[in-house]
Amino acid sequence: MTNVRDYLKKKKEREAEKPRISYRERIKSHKFTIFYRSILVLVLIAAVIAALYIQWSNKIYTQVAEVSSVEINIPQGSQLLPFAGYLLTYSKDGAGCMDIKGNAVWNQTFEMQNPIVDICQNVVAIGDYNGRNIYVMNTSGVIGSITTNKPMRDFCVAANGVVAAVLDDTDTTWIYLYDSQGKEKELAYFRTTMKDSGYPVKVAISPSGELVCVSYLFVDSGQMKSSVAFYNFGAVGQNNTNNYVSGYDYLDTVVPFVRFLDNRSLFAVADNRVMLYGGAQKPVSVLENLIDDSVLSVYYGGEYVGLVFNSTEEGSRYRMDVYHKSGVLKQSINFNIEYSDIIFYEDQIIIYNEAECCIYNSNGMEKYSGRFNKSTLVLIPQNSAYRYMAVTPDSIDTIELQ
Repeated sequence: MTNVRDYLKKKKEREAEKPRISYRERIKSHKFTIFYRSILVLVLIAAVIAALYIQWSNKIYTQVAEVSSVEINIPQGSQLLPFAGYLLTYSKDGAGCMDIKGNAVWNQTFEMQNPIVDICQNVVAIGDYNGRNIYVMNTSGVIGSITTNKPMRDFCVAANGVVAAVLDDTDTTWIYLYDSQGKEKELAYFRTTMKDSGYPVKVAISPSGELVCVSYLFVDSGQMKSSVAFYNFGAVGQNNTNNYVSGYDYLDTVVPFVRFLDNRSLFAVADNRVMLYGGAQKPVSVLENLIDDSVLSVYYGGEYVGLVFNSTEEGSRYRMDVYHKSGVLKQSINFNIEYSDIIFYEDQIIIYNEAECCIYNSNGMEKYSGRFNKSTLVLIPQNSAYRYMAVTPDSIDTIELQ
């Protein structure tokens, strides 16, 4: 009996000696436990998502499935172009926009001898080379029209509807900026001559309409030169003559292609080099890469520019060098099909003709290579899940890769 009492007494003393955990400390410990468990759950979810994304990004597609189809009637003699997820048709007699269900969004009639088209995001401008009329539309309808006072040689449109037009006037060439409504009122203009600045070969305008780039060709002391000049029509360029803010000269070359990728990124392609520029106010050179091979075609979209050459690789007809707007040569893709168009869309690089198609991701991995079920005139991506509007001679089909 004594031993039992002693044992209980000593047990009570030992328990009394133990440090007591307060109620507040218990709550704190419980919160930490919940926090660590939440972190663990989030890490597991992130790991699962990453695994699913890797699996999806590495997925290879083997066939094309038709989801739906609607009959359409394409006017004879019309040219077809992708237009912000819609189908643009145009000819000498007018233009129209059609959605994925074949419904006419808008139609615009006109008479042109040689219609030319420029598209920026969801805005399109259609004008007559050597004519005096430009029509500006978006995916909802007609925005306005512009009438120039001199014959037009070139033009480009911004995402806000501002149009930069190159107008010919005997020995002087004018570059005018018009708002989307036209109204025969110019926002800004400047003149160029062969003696002072050279002949404007190509003009480009930023999506905001604030920056204009002009590629000039001129002769200096008997030597041919090209100049890529930038003009800022925002606050920064107001104190500069003709709004000129920066420019670069190149010897013994012609620069027939300049284009903005966004408001601060532009690329130019010459007969012997590719150039990229960056900057929202006073663009600077980011890349100047000399090229030995002859450029067959130039394609662009999103953050990328693709130059197509004849391939020297056995089993391939063509090679496309893909540049990122930062100036990095992202990859070179060798392919073997005759191409009618190449599309850069999100993470996809789509190369196709009427009968077949091959698709790569931005890392150069081939996602699909195969034939269409029908003759395809235009392929228009609809989303990032490999679904497309496929325009055939008599239908618009919604297709997806499987």
